[in-house]
Amino acid sequence: MPEPEIRELRYFCAVAEDLNITRAAGRLGVAQPPLSRAMRRLERRLGVALFDRTGHRLALTQAGHVLLKEATGVLGALDSAVRRTRRAAVPGRGLVVTAKPGVATRLLLRVCERFRADPDAPELRVVVSGFGEQADMVRDGRADLAIAACVDSHGLDVRLLMTEPRVAALAVGHRLAGRAVLGTADLVTEPAPRWSDSQVVDRDYWLGHPDRPADGPVVRDSAQLLEVVALGQAVALVPVSLAAANVRPDVTYRPVPDAAPYRALALRQKGNRSPWIDRFVRIAREGEAGGGPHGGPAT
Repeated sequence: MPEPEIRELRYFCAVAEDLNITRAAGRLGVAQPPLSRAMRRLERRLGVALFDRTGHRLALTQAGHVLLKEATGVLGALDSAVRRTRRAAVPGRGLVVTAKPGVATRLLLRVCERFRADPDAPELRVVVSGFGEQADMVRDGRADLAIAACVDSHGLDVRLLMTEPRVAALAVGHRLAGRAVLGTADLVTEPAPRWSDSQVVDRDYWLGHPDRPADGPVVRDSAQLLEVVALGQAVALVPVSLAAANVRPDVTYRPVPDAAPYRALALRQKGNRSPWIDRFVRIAREGEAGGGPHGGPAT
């Protein structure tokens, strides 16, 4: 049986996502009749029906759902391989490191200072990324190394760089603000901020307690996080260094000793044995960049 072509898989994914041949054809920049014929041809190649065409609206069959999931992974891996290959062919392309704003970028910038002090080190480019983007940037080749707090480690080599305690950020005047120390159980009934595009591993970490629902406002960065806290719309668990860097009259911070600590993780592609990435990670782990008064290198 002839295997599906990459172009056919791209066409299929567009149709499967839109469930409308006309819209998919417009998105792909092709005419509708050739796209319809391509879908029929793909079904003949595979010997299965991918679409249910009996209703008023196009729908995926069970086989179609399976192919959509598998094809998305195949096309993503192919795009990543192409991107990484092109980057590898650029002489002196240097090292690209990414992190989201906050504790990770502060650690990153401190490590960069020592890394760049080596006259033989390659050019180092720092990319500030959004919440939850770091792992995908490493997987698809946009970055060689990322620093993140939580991650789905599939396909990645993950190293712990440092840890630091987390504290509860509360609005001044909140009913818990008068307590000197809090526990995660104290926060179970308090609304928790929800990070946009967060995965289960992220939500469990940010909530701090398995019985705490994620029912607070959606936030996209630490500045927005502190605003919803100040407005009394949420109580958040934040790294102690972020609290120290964001002293403000409308937010107060309280220790939460039983909260899982903030972890700064180094992420890179499995199999990437770059000695410069090794050096970058070693500097961070040794604490040569200065872990700060609240955190320290991993042990």
